[in-house]
Amino acid sequence: MFQPETSRRPSSVFTMAEVIYHTCVRKLRQEHRNAVVGLILSVMQVLVMVGAFLIMFMVLGMRSSPIRGDFLLYIMTGIFMYMTHIRALSAVAAAAGPASPMMLHAPMNTIVAVIASAIASLYQQFLALCIILTVYHIAFTPITIYNPKGAFAMMLLAWFTGIGVGLIFRAIVPWMPDLAPLIRRLYIRINVIASGKMFVVNLLPASMVALFDWNPLFHIIDQVRGFVFLHYSPFVTSITYPIYVGIGLLMIGLMGEFYTRGKVSKSWSAGR
Repeated sequence: MFQPETSRRPSSVFTMAEVIYHTCVRKLRQEHRNAVVGLILSVMQVLVMVGAFLIMFMVLGMRSSPIRGDFLLYIMTGIFMYMTHIRALSAVAAAAGPASPMMLHAPMNTIVAVIASAIASLYQQFLALCIILTVYHIAFTPITIYNPKGAFAMMLLAWFTGIGVGLIFRAIVPWMPDLAPLIRRLYIRINVIASGKMFVVNLLPASMVALFDWNPLFHIIDQVRGFVFLHYSPFVTSITYPIYVGIGLLMIGLMGEFYTRGKVSKSWSAGR
């Protein structure tokens, strides 16, 4: 009864970290029970997209990189950033909601589900990136990345902005269960072109840049090429723009998530 109050904050942090870890592992095993097979599937998805873009560029007559450097590395810089962004968006938007049966198990909550889903998507993409670049470097041709730390920072920025967009889609799904998934698919399809992975931004006219300048992924892909290739310096795009946009999207998404969680109904889970 007469005992001094002790802070439980450190133990709460470790407990939350443990819950995030186990939720992350569960999320990774949802796609396939075998973790190795799930990783191979992630690698194959990236390889299929790289192959599709390689064939398309060859059909269009672009057999060499418009940037001085390896042509496949030029293609992969755009595809890796795009896949990281889209994977984070899809994982966060599809994370377990307040009406999910998982929320009945304390200390599980929606924030843990979102964090675990985001970390799982980054983990898969990072391993796929390491495997593909290592195999390409050893088996085909040696590659050199001018600034690996900067390139990895752009990958994290693509992941961060994907989380912000995913939170917004996640918040509006219960209010518009039929329209929200359609808008999300439309956003993903538009970013195939609007992300700028198919062309070099410095070579575009100002009228074309104005069409895609709103997209943070457009800035990220152009900036990552400046870190990967020694002879390319992006002067049209900026690093700060996607950072500010990502923070803004994250704040709006969290506010929408908290508001929606307070209004949630069990019947909303059927709308997902």
